[in-house]
Amino acid sequence: MLECFVVRGGENIYAVVEIAGKQYKVAAKQTIEVERLGVPEGDAVEFDRVLFIGGDGDTVVGDPTIKGARVKATSLGEAKGDKIIVFKYKPKRRYRNKRGHRQIHTKIQINEIVKG
Repeated sequence: MLECFVVRGGENIYAVVEIAGKQYKVAAKQTIEVERLGVPEGDAVEFDRVLFIGGDGDTVVGDPTIKGARVKATSLGEAKGDKIIVFKYKPKRRYRNKRGHRQIHTKIQINEIVKG
């Protein structure tokens, strides 16, 4: 006998949203790091450039964005990323230049995805 189980643990909706010129796939209750937004810790943030909403057998594709759709999030503060070493070198010319860089990121918690 073949049994079929359907697991219902809330909504499995995800969205592709453009934040600071980059695209991120996000879901509710997810924490992600994005480019620095300059938003204080604990403030609410809303992103309206939603490109795609999918999950639960229901998909909506924007052209280029979905009208009325938005992603609500909360800022968890800023943090520095990993150090990147930039080393420039020219052989036979005694030219060596070593510099480091640490990008500042904003951590955000995705609260809700609102369909348009």
